[in-house]
Formats: sequence, C-alpha cells, structure tokens
Amino acid sequence: MVHSSNQICIQHLKPDDALQLNKLLVSNTERFIRFLPKTLAANRTLESTRSYIKGKMATAEAKSEFVFTIKDRYAINIIGLVILKNIDWDAKQGEFAYCIGKRAKGKGLMSEAIKATSQYAIEELGLKTLQIISHKSNLSSVNVALNSGFVWKETLPKEFTPLNESPLDMELYELTNER
Repeated sequence: MVHSSNQICIQHLKPDDALQLNKLLVSNTERFIRFLPKTLAANRTLESTRSYIKGKMATAEAKSEFVFTIKDRYAINIIGLVILKNIDWDAKQGEFAYCIGKRAKGKGLMSEAIKATSQYAIEELGLKTLQIISHKSNLSSVNVALNSGFVWKETLPKEFTPLNESPLDMELYELTNER
C-alpha cells in the first residue's frame, strides 16, 4: 500500500485489478481519449487489460515506469490511475500522468493521490524532480498540479499530438525536492 486515507487508497497495479481497470477505462473513454489514447488503446477488452497489467508489472520490476491504482475507501473500485513514467535515474526525475473517472472528479481525490505518489517517489524511489505536463485547457489537470505543490516552469511547444489533431503546446509543472 502506497497510501491510505478515509477516502482513497493507492496501490501498485496488480493482476487482480484487471476487471476494475477495464471498467474504469472503457466507461470513461470519451473523458480520457484526448490525453490518454495509448492507455485506452491498450485496454479495450478485459484480455488486453490483463496484458497491459502484465507489461506494466514488468516495467515496475525494471524500475522504468510505475502504475498506481486509486481505489475508493473500501479498496474495491478503481476510480483513477497515476502513472510515473519517463524516469531518468541519472537526473533523478520522473513525470506523472493521471486520470480519474467522472464520478470521482472534482472532489480533490486526484490532488491527494498526486501528493501521496509524489511523497512515495521522493522518499521510496529517491527521485528529486517530478513533472506534470498538461494542456492549458485541461483546467482540472492544471489545478491538480498546482494544488499538489507543483510550480509552472515553461510552455513546451508542440509537445503532444492528440489523435487526429495538430500538435499542442503543453505546460510543464515541476515539484523539486532539494534534500
């Protein structure tokens, strides 16, 4: 267990999560498609979600990417994900991607999850700089970054290209631990 509170618990992704993860992603396809197309494409069916989890467990074992589930307080339903990716061990830096289902949106749960996984990344993994890259129109994501202690650093020109769209400028937010 990475984090537990009276509202949510955060755990590493595991094989038993397949059904709940698939339900979350399929039921929120419209909400997630613009900024998480690869994750959605890898989880279209229950069988593909099982393969996704197997692959993500291998990336965690290799310490190249970590996927955390956000579950309701009863640890039954997956309501969101936090992905720690693009880890550079030499620079001690990593980037967060995240999503939360429409039923859990707007309750401060993602900010809680990012704060908890940031603490885990710093204290347990030894990372010094954490990043969030978000589009300025994704106000929920921008607010999560700011509410979690991340500071805007710069605009990254043509950083991300959504499906069937032109490249978008993205905003870089960072949290730095100087210990």
